[in-house]
Amino acid sequence: MLVLRLQRIGKKKKPSYRLIVSEKSKDPQAKNLEILGLYHPVQKETMIELKKERIMHWLSLGAQASPTVHNLLVNAGVLTGQKKKSVAISQKRQKKLDEKKAALAAKEEASQKAAGDAKAAEVAQKATAVAAEQSAVEPPVAEPTPSGQEQPPEAKEAEAA
Repeated sequence: MLVLRLQRIGKKKKPSYRLIVSEKSKDPQAKNLEILGLYHPVQKETMIELKKERIMHWLSLGAQASPTVHNLLVNAGVLTGQKKKSVAISQKRQKKLDEKKAALAAKEEASQKAAGDAKAAEVAQKATAVAAEQSAVEPPVAEPTPSGQEQPPEAKEAEAA
């Protein structure tokens, strides 16, 4: 089976890669069928030189792109579709990540609940204050007496009895 993959070239600490077509069972440093492009990730502006027609030719013949190469081709616009995951996560690590995500979700839910409770208490406090204002009885207004003078409310009650 043929595969499109990267072959590392360049100096120590300054990698650059060739995009090659080779047999999957062969070492990437072994002889390849064709060089399809160059990839320089360390430069300030990541440089990618691709022979798009030849890449499409090899893909039409049934060659498979490695996950990293597939992602590079998607970024360059040669291929369309979703990127592939190029790094596999072990089950043990995935379990830890899931536990961490669940703990974070629980913590966030608790903080939202606490904020909701505080807000509910604030709303209740405002409601009681408004109710107290509305239920506050206005002081009785003294009615004028036939003589023209106002009597205090206690005097009115005494007259009524």
